[in-house]
Amino acid sequence: MANGYNVAVAGATGAVGVEMVKTLEKRNFPVKSLKLLASARSAGKTMKFKGEDVVIEEMKHDSFKGVDIALFSAGGDISREYRPFVVDAGAVMIDNSSAFRMDDDVPLVVPEVNAEDIKLHKGVIANPNCTTAIMLVAVAPLHRAKGLRRIVAATYQAASGAGAKGMHELVEQTREVLDGKAAQPKAFAHQIAFNLIPHIDVFKENGYTKEELKMLNESRKMLHLPNLLVSCTCVRIPVLRAHSEALNLEFENEITPEEARAIIAAAPGVQLVDDPANKRYPMPLDATEKYDVLCGRIRQDISRNDKRGLDIFVSGDQVLKGAALNAVQIAELL
Repeated sequence: MANGYNVAVAGATGAVGVEMVKTLEKRNFPVKSLKLLASARSAGKTMKFKGEDVVIEEMKHDSFKGVDIALFSAGGDISREYRPFVVDAGAVMIDNSSAFRMDDDVPLVVPEVNAEDIKLHKGVIANPNCTTAIMLVAVAPLHRAKGLRRIVAATYQAASGAGAKGMHELVEQTREVLDGKAAQPKAFAHQIAFNLIPHIDVFKENGYTKEELKMLNESRKMLHLPNLLVSCTCVRIPVLRAHSEALNLEFENEITPEEARAIIAAAPGVQLVDDPANKRYPMPLDATEKYDVLCGRIRQDISRNDKRGLDIFVSGDQVLKGAALNAVQIAELL
């Protein structure tokens, strides 16, 4: 569309929604008109876009008339409720929730990983789980070169993964604990300040959480590897923003750390940060507010007798590449 797109952001006042609006502006997305949608309690407030105040509207079933692209970050129940209204209005829904990720008729997309799947959409495109997105930006180019067989992952996930309320709780609890007060967990199952919680989402019968199984199922779908082996332990850590992951990778073919560094250095969306001698490696503080995923600590897996295993460490901004940025990148390819 030569004159730009009519864009709606559903859940505009949430942590991801705010970043969606910022990212549209920073990337100079061709916005003809912008509609900001939220709950009734936010209606009438304003948000800045390109120096102008945009009034937030209450989201209703008829809010998508005339909209070309609807970026959703309002939760799975809301996405499921509004899907038919968005699609019937002729808009493309780019959804950040888990509602449709595993539906056969909904592409699950990270542009650096499987941009070709976008063309298969029938009105809805899903963003993967943030940890899956961050992982696969680094892993997909290695897979294309050497053939991925297995991933064993341990994640170090920031409070931002639980939204604005999670970030607020970390800040408030840190103050409380430093002042000698008892922490009062609300967003998390336990105290997050000065602690680690090996529990994200609900536990399933096999002992894994839904978050951990998302890493398995979403990776299989996006890489088109139905037999890919994935085992994961997801851990919440007292970091405000940006997730990190320690990844053990097994490939069909031999791969050396030198080859992996060359592949990562040439890949889109990922930045090689791998100079341990000078104390340079991925860290969440450095990944915060960055578009690229940081990848380093690349080394041969010494528990193997062959050269088909690697260990790597990645950090990526959960709110950006794990959510808002990825949604806007998908929109750019429509």
